[in-house]
Amino acid sequence: MTANVFDQLNPDAATLDRLHRQLEHAADDDGVLDIAYRTIDSPVGPLLLAATNVGLVRVAFDVEGHDDVLTRLAQTVSPRILRAPDRLDTVARQLDEYFAKRRTAFEVPVDLRLAAGFRRSVIEHLRAIGYGRRESYASVAAAVGNPRAVRAVGSACAHNPLPVVIPCHRVVRSDGSPGQYVGGPQAKSTLLSLEAA
Repeated sequence: MTANVFDQLNPDAATLDRLHRQLEHAADDDGVLDIAYRTIDSPVGPLLLAATNVGLVRVAFDVEGHDDVLTRLAQTVSPRILRAPDRLDTVARQLDEYFAKRRTAFEVPVDLRLAAGFRRSVIEHLRAIGYGRRESYASVAAAVGNPRAVRAVGSACAHNPLPVVIPCHRVVRSDGSPGQYVGGPQAKSTLLSLEAA
């Protein structure tokens, strides 16, 4: 086997990256890329970002299992999914700005197809909780028209498809303690502290 043939069978990382980008752009151009995804590093650990043509559809913490999240997206939204970081550059940049305390609100289109019914009402309300503010689960339940649905609000927050971008971390217990969080208690404390300083 000649070196040239061997090199063709075992391309270097730069060649693989170039080939992947060609695949990514061709899939997007041909309209067969339904979900683009990438990961970013953050103060709360690696975050998976996924977007449809409509907008950001999922943000997932590492503790959720990124492979599991991608599998569920393939099952519930579309199996036409590909690592395509370019489509998520704006989201990644805004998250970097948020974590650097240069951004207090996200200005990206979102696709809320993963939230329906009561959960969707809660998710919509979460978008109105401003940077550095906190609301109790009970006050969110009252705001969405069902004051007795405090546990259901907690469940809706736990199933928020876009944590950080749609700020479920700003919902706390009535006594002011943080409560549960999909990214774990440390992630919630980090986000609350970031916005408090």
